[in-house]
Amino acid sequence: MTILRLLNIQGIAGLAASVCLALLLVLQKGETRHWKKESGQYEQLYANEHAAFAGTVANYRAAAEAARASDAANAQRVFAEQQSISQRSSNDYETRIAAARSLAQRLREQAAASASHPGAGGAAPVSGLSVASGRAAEGAGEDRLPETDALTATEQAIQLDELVKWVREQAKVDNNAVAGASSKP
Repeated sequence: MTILRLLNIQGIAGLAASVCLALLLVLQKGETRHWKKESGQYEQLYANEHAAFAGTVANYRAAAEAARASDAANAQRVFAEQQSISQRSSNDYETRIAAARSLAQRLREQAAASASHPGAGGAAPVSGLSVASGRAAEGAGEDRLPETDALTATEQAIQLDELVKWVREQAKVDNNAVAGASSKP
């Protein structure tokens, strides 16, 4: 009967409260396990996302470094091609100028030799020119440049011609070609 004494209103309320608290404790334990499991999954997702982000950053950095290296190699290739073209043009220019100067010197020497020996040459003597035909020959020489100006004009023409060639060759250099690929068709 001692149990009946305890089962008064207060006892029953205490017992009901204890049962409810026990039931809430069991539910809370279940919820805790569930959220720990969920938390582990979210932590795993976070770790995976963090690793993927770090991988993406590393990939972008590697791609940027590869692009910088490719750009540097391309710039070096373009510079080497342009230097080669410039050197070839310079050599061609010097060769053509030397040839023009040599020819001008030879022509001056021939003109001086023919002026000092007007009848020499081993050819049959030709009757002298009439006064009218002599004036015609002088007329043709009137519009010509003096020898020094003619050489200067020739040198400038060669210079312009080589400059045009140089510009055309420089324009053929592909600044955007992949390193190792030929820029010439």
